[in-house]
Amino acid sequence: MTEAQIPFRCEDIHVSIESKPVVKGVTLSIKGGEIHALMGPNGSGKSTLVNALMGHPSYSLTSGRIFVNGENVTEMPPHERSRQGMFLAFQYPLAIPGVTVANFLRAAVKARVKDDSEMKTFRKTLLAEFERLEIDPAFATRYVNDGFSGGEKKRLEILQMAMLKPRIALLDETDSGLDIDALQIVSKGINTVVNKDVGVLLVTHYQRILNFVKPDYVHVFMGGRIVRSGGPEMAAQLEKEGYEKIEKEVSRIAEVA
Repeated sequence: MTEAQIPFRCEDIHVSIESKPVVKGVTLSIKGGEIHALMGPNGSGKSTLVNALMGHPSYSLTSGRIFVNGENVTEMPPHERSRQGMFLAFQYPLAIPGVTVANFLRAAVKARVKDDSEMKTFRKTLLAEFERLEIDPAFATRYVNDGFSGGEKKRLEILQMAMLKPRIALLDETDSGLDIDALQIVSKGINTVVNKDVGVLLVTHYQRILNFVKPDYVHVFMGGRIVRSGGPEMAAQLEKEGYEKIEKEVSRIAEVA
């Protein structure tokens, strides 16, 4: 597989917030169709990592490189990274009163595509995605996240992902604040949208979403680093044993080094 066929790769990523190092050297490669889960305790830097990868201006990328489809996007602003195929689903999506879902998605797709050909079929595509994701078309006339439940906000994120057709989707704690029914609905949406061309980095604290969205790889993130990587069985182990055991092992190794 050539570099251009790998949707996402990052090398030795270091990120600081207000000059404080938070992410301390992350290297990761995600192929099309792969789902990578990034698990770790609160404050470990998971959300900082994905926001920095997307180019959020509040996070300073102090070193490292980011590639999408083999192209170096490290110096690109967020909208250009989006055009290259990156997508970020936020942990806490913002409400935009006065802007309908349909108009919001139309503007997002228009900014994402490099020509107007897709805009000619926008309405048809949107209606098809409503049906595919089992979302009421009346959703289109509501204001973005205004009065939405937690589950509705996350479903809108998945609808955005479906419309934008990214190569790499960064899902930041998509399960946050969801009850079990909403979690199953959102998980079904993720599984519907993900295909062999899309790579996924799914950030989560808990195993529960991984019961519905099956990861190919699980990475344990602590102290700004990936300290363990393995298969889906690692998520079950973390659910059973917690993070404390790994934290102690990592501390012992650091002391010896």
